[in-house]
Amino acid sequence: MSTRTTLTSVTFTCPFTLSAVDGVQPAGTYRVVTEEQPLEGLSFGAYLRTATMLHLPATPAPGQTRQVVPVDPDELSALLAADKDQADLGV
Repeated sequence: MSTRTTLTSVTFTCPFTLSAVDGVQPAGTYRVVTEEQPLEGLSFGAYLRTATMLHLPATPAPGQTRQVVPVDPDELSALLAADKDQADLGV
């Protein structure tokens, strides 16, 4: 079974927190990787999302590298909507 991978980026204008990661993440642009597998046996093309991962920046500690964490797509959407609302309010 082949996997389809989609690379996108999202931008947060305010710091945010994720349930899968300790601490507050800084505002900025983050890469998002979504993996999907085709659903077999249908009369039309459809895919099932199997993973969504967010690339976090390295911490300033020596020897640290980027971290890639799984993220719930619904949580990510909600965070982006809340970030947009805060930006619209000028917070």
